[in-house]
Amino acid sequence: MKRLALAYAALCLLTGPALAHAAGRGFVMLLPTGWVIAGGALAVFVSFAAVSLLPRLAMTAPRTVPPLAPVVAQVASLASALVLAGLVVLGFIGPRDPVENLLPLAIWTLWWVEIVMLHPLFGNLWEALNPFTGPYALLTGRLGHVEADPPLQYPPWLALWPAVAIFFGFAWFQLVYPAPEDPAILAAAVLSYLLVSAAGVLAFGLRDWLGKADPFAVFLAQLGAAAPLGRGGPRWPGAGLLSLPALPPSGAIFVLLTLGTITFDGFANTFAWLSTIGINPLDFPGRSEVMGANTLGILLVSGVLASGFFAAVGVGWLWAGKPDSLSRLCGRLVYSLIPISIAYHFAHYLSDTLVKSQYLLLALNDPLQGGADYLGIGHAHVMTSFQNTASGALTIYAAQTAALVMGHVVGVAVAHSMAVEEGLPPADVLRLELPLALCMVAYTGFGLWLLGAPAIS
Repeated sequence: MKRLALAYAALCLLTGPALAHAAGRGFVMLLPTGWVIAGGALAVFVSFAAVSLLPRLAMTAPRTVPPLAPVVAQVASLASALVLAGLVVLGFIGPRDPVENLLPLAIWTLWWVEIVMLHPLFGNLWEALNPFTGPYALLTGRLGHVEADPPLQYPPWLALWPAVAIFFGFAWFQLVYPAPEDPAILAAAVLSYLLVSAAGVLAFGLRDWLGKADPFAVFLAQLGAAAPLGRGGPRWPGAGLLSLPALPPSGAIFVLLTLGTITFDGFANTFAWLSTIGINPLDFPGRSEVMGANTLGILLVSGVLASGFFAAVGVGWLWAGKPDSLSRLCGRLVYSLIPISIAYHFAHYLSDTLVKSQYLLLALNDPLQGGADYLGIGHAHVMTSFQNTASGALTIYAAQTAALVMGHVVGVAVAHSMAVEEGLPPADVLRLELPLALCMVAYTGFGLWLLGAPAIS
C-alpha cells in the first residue's frame, strides 16, 4: 500500500499542464445537435430567400476611406516592431513553458485570435500595427512622409501567390508541426518571417509587398473591410467588402486557403478524421505520427472547398447566361466567404482563448518568472472550471453556433449584393446566386456538425 501511495504521489508530481487546443465536448455531445444543425442551415436558407425576394435588402458599397496619415501609421508601427522584437528575445531567453513565456501567448492568443477578431469589428488595425511601416520609413528617411518608389517593380505575374505560399507555411507550422508553441522554435519562425518580409518590403515597397505578398496584411485588410465600425462611420456588416476590387485567381485561392485551414483545424481532431487516417482517437499518438496525414488533410479540405466554390459560381454563371467574365465573378464572389471565415475563427478559438487569455495576463504580470507582480494580480490562478459545467459548455456552444449562423447569413447577403451589381433581371440574379447559396447552407451544416462532433481535446 505504501508503494502504491508513493507511486501515485510521484505520478502527480510528474504531471504537467494539459495544453488543449480546444475545449472538451462532453456536455455538447449530449445536446440534440441534429436539430441545431437543421435549424442553422434553415436560417441561412431563409436569409437567402429573404434577400432574393426583397431586392431592396441588397447592400451598397460604402465610400472609400482614405489611408491613415503616414506619421500615425509609422509611429504605431515602430511601437509594434519594438514590442515584437522584445517578444522574440523572450522566446529565446525566457521561460521554456509555453504558458509562461509571453511569445507563444502573444502570437497564438493575443495576435492570432484577439487582435485578429478586432478587425471585423473596427476595421484594418494592421494598417498601423504591422511591424514594417515604421522601420521602413526610418531606414529610408521617410518618417512623416509617404514611401518613395521602391528599387524593384513587383512582378505582375506573381499576383498573390507569395501570400498563398507563406500562409500555407504558416498554417502548416501551426496545425501540423509538432511544437508550434515551443518558445525558441516559435521565435526562430517569427524571426524568419520578419527577415523574408523585410527583404520583400525593401525590394518592392510597402504598398505592393503588404498589399499582395504578405498574407497577414492581405488577410487582415479583408477582415477589416467587413467591419461595421471604424473610420468612415457605421455601416452594415460586410458592406465594406463590396468596395474591394475583384481578386485574381491567386487571390481567390488565398481566401479559400484561409477558410480551408481553419476548417481543417476543427476537423483534424474529430474522431471521424482520426479514424479515416487509421488512428485510434482514444489512443492518440501525438502530432509527430500524423504529420503526413494532416499535411494532406489541409490540402484536401482546402481543395474540396475551392472546388465546391468554383463549381457553384460556374454553374450559376452558366445558368444566368454567362454575365461578366467567370474569372472576375469568382474574384468578386469569393469575398462573400470572408464573413464565414470570421465566424469560423471566432467559434474555433473561443474556448481555448478564454483559458489562454488568463495565462497571458499571468505572463504579463511576471514575464521572466522571477517573482515580479507588474499588474498587481499576485498569485492568481487560471480557471477552467467553466468548461466542465453544463451551463458553461452550453453558453460556449451557443455563442459558437450563433457566430457560425450569423457569419453565413452575412455571407449570403454579401453574395446577393454582388450578384445584384451585375445589373441582371431578378430571375437571372437568382440563378446566378442560388448554387453558391446552397453551398453556404451545406457548409453551415458541416460547421455546426464540427462543433458537436466527438473529438480529442
